[in-house]
Amino acid sequence: MNKHLQQLIDLSIVDKDIDAFEPQIEEANYNYEAALAKTKSIETDIENLSTEIKDEELKKSKNELHLAELSQKLEENAKKSADIKTEREMKSLQLEEEIAKEQVTFANEEIARLEKIIEAKKEQIEAAKETLVELTASLETVKEDVDAKLEAINKERQTVFVKKEKLLSEVNQKGLAFYQKIRRWAKNTTVVPVEDQACMGCYMIIGDKIFSDVIRGEDITTCPHCGRILYIKPNEE
Repeated sequence: MNKHLQQLIDLSIVDKDIDAFEPQIEEANYNYEAALAKTKSIETDIENLSTEIKDEELKKSKNELHLAELSQKLEENAKKSADIKTEREMKSLQLEEEIAKEQVTFANEEIARLEKIIEAKKEQIEAAKETLVELTASLETVKEDVDAKLEAINKERQTVFVKKEKLLSEVNQKGLAFYQKIRRWAKNTTVVPVEDQACMGCYMIIGDKIFSDVIRGEDITTCPHCGRILYIKPNEE
């Protein structure tokens, strides 16, 4: 096989190995990022619940203030009853009392309802805080595991980078420029084998003459359909 072709095959294998590290890094980071996102989500939930509690407490305060006003009004009406002189005045005062008492009942019910909501939200906050403590503790463990995995990946990747640097120093520069031009669009399918007389990049059948050129491997041969660099695997030569 042509020496320069072999160098490009070796370079394509190394480039594939380098590109394969990215998914590994993403996978290693995923668990930590997922745990961190969950932690932030719980923190946001706690903030939202705290804001909602303040709103409910404000509503409760308004009802309590209104209740105090109604109680005062009922006391005043009780004092007025002694000065009533006509039946009309008595009916008017009774109507005011009935309305005031209905409003008192409603205010008390509303205060009780708001207290239940506030208590429920406080319980939710306490439960969220407990979960947050557990997550924060596990987050440290996850981070340690991720750091260990990343360190191992980086060591392995550094070894591959050294291998690539060695290849780049040896490869024919003209062939390298040609390889890089194809790699811009073909990525990890820049150099592909021929199987059953078909290009494994575009899966199109190649002609007999080009196929025989690939078999000989004396020059760098490209697929007439897609332009990828072709070669025959050693066990098929």
